[in-house]
This record gives sequence, structure tokens and C-alpha cells, in this order.
Amino acid sequence: MKEKNMPLELVNLAFKAGSLIMNIYQKDFGVNLKEDNSPVTIADQKAEKLILSALDDIFPNIPVISEEAYSIGFVPKFDKKFFLVDPLDGTKEFIKRNGEFTVNIGLIEDNIAKLGVVYAPEKGFMYFCDENNNAFELKIKPNFSGSISEAKRIRVNSSRISDLTAITSRSHNNQETTDFLKDYKIKETLFAGSSYKFCLIASGKADIYPRLAPTCEWDTAAGHAVLKAAGGNIYSLDGNELTYGFKEKKFINPSFLARN
Repeated sequence: MKEKNMPLELVNLAFKAGSLIMNIYQKDFGVNLKEDNSPVTIADQKAEKLILSALDDIFPNIPVISEEAYSIGFVPKFDKKFFLVDPLDGTKEFIKRNGEFTVNIGLIEDNIAKLGVVYAPEKGFMYFCDENNNAFELKIKPNFSGSISEAKRIRVNSSRISDLTAITSRSHNNQETTDFLKDYKIKETLFAGSSYKFCLIASGKADIYPRLAPTCEWDTAAGHAVLKAAGGNIYSLDGNELTYGFKEKKFINPSFLARN
């Protein structure tokens, strides 16, 4: 049997989820609150159902830890290799209709982000990486057929010292983040939602993203893999690379710095 091309499969799955999300985005939709008071919409729920069903069909031996399933108490048995999925990252941005939301599908091996796909459907861009440590940006055209042959290779900006472009969270910025950036030579600060921020660093449009407010592993895994393949990384504030699979910590990341 022919071995599956995982990046291609994940790109096409993210596209399908993104198309479903956009169908809802263009209509009226309700907003509910989860137990942690974070918002959830029918787009989150339907996109997750689509992704979980497809992953179970395509990669049945790889467990999937997903945001909405976790929010109702479901965590599959997992070991060294598993997917982390956020079917709609940036629900607040989705609700605000500013386009800064993404579909995140990341593969973890031995606690490390290995592969990832981030799709920003309203922006029309797909970001992904392959097994050979290459990162790509793909402009999704209206007649997208599932091919990734037109994807272009991306790399982080080579400047790591001065005249940096910072990017911070549109909905979760705080004074601690502003103070943190005073230690760097920043020429400009951008604001964006969701894992789209990692993709802007990966493609050289930004250089540094401090996150000093809570995130979960499914928020970062896919973007982390893409950023690493593009030459950057995400570090916890003790200087170690961000790692994954910590059920005992409720899959909550420590504060971190993503950079070129």
C-alpha cells in the first residue's frame, strides 16, 4: 500500500475545515461560553467533528488531542506520537469578523512539534512544513484543487539583533508584554490573532512574539512546527524549546517567546 503523504493530507483536511468555517462565518451564528468562560461557536464544533473523523480515517493509529473534545473531558490514550488540533484558533477574532483565525493541525513526536499545518481561510493562505524541515506558504485560490505544487518556500528574517518587528496578541496583550519588549530593539509592533502570528514570523513579516498570558498546546503546536522548519523557534522563558504532551498541566503552555 502506498504510504500517505502526511503534509498533503493535512493541507487538504485543513482546507476542508476552513471552507466549512467560512460558510458559517458568512452567516449569522450564535456564541456560547465554555466552563472556562472562553467563547465557542458552531464553527468550532463542526470543524472539529470534520477533522477528528478524517484523521481517524486517514491516520487511525495516531491519537488526537483536540480543544473542544478536551473541554468536555475527553482525552484519548496517547504516547510518543499524537496530533494536537485546534479546529478554530482565534474564536474571538472569528466572532469579531476580522479574519485573524486559523485551523491548526500539529503532529507531536517525543514531545516535539514535528509537522504542522496552519490555514487562515479568510486571509486565503495555508502554511505548512514537510518531513525534510522545509516550510511553505500557499496562496489558496478559489479553484483550489488540493495540489501543493505552487507552494513557495519561506524562511524567517535573518536579522536577530536590532530593528525587529514585534507581533503581539490582538485580544490578549498586556502591560507585561509591553515591558518585556523594552529589552529588544523594536522598530514596529504589529497585532494579530491566533497562530497566524507564528506564520508571519515564519514568512519573514515579523521577528518576535512574546506570549506572557496563558495558551494551550493546541494553540501553538502547528505554528511551532512551521516556524521551526522556517528557521525560527519557540522558547519558554527559561530558554528551552517549548515541548508538548503534558496532560498533568492540562495542556497549558508556560509563557514563551517565538522568534526568528
